[in-house]
Amino acid sequence: IREIAKKAGMKQPIQEFVVRNDCGCGTTIGPIISSTTGIRAIDLGCPQWSMHSIRETMGTCDFRHGVDLFCAFFQYFRQVDDGIPRN
Repeated sequence: IREIAKKAGMKQPIQEFVVRNDCGCGTTIGPIISSTTGIRAIDLGCPQWSMHSIRETMGTCDFRHGVDLFCAFFQYFRQVDDGIPRN
């Protein structure tokens, strides 16, 4: 994703987040599908405050950055993926 954002000339920050194994936390369907099917997956989303709350909010700039990143993904994924060395 970082390489895709770089190719698209995006200046917005890309944040990596990993949940520790010893902490309780919700999850999304991405890791579940990836682990059970073997399909390569990446879980992407826009930052939100009070997720799943009645007052869940998101910054308008964050939404625009998310749309730009998703568009760049579809434009540059194949090019970036083909450049990854495989065994």
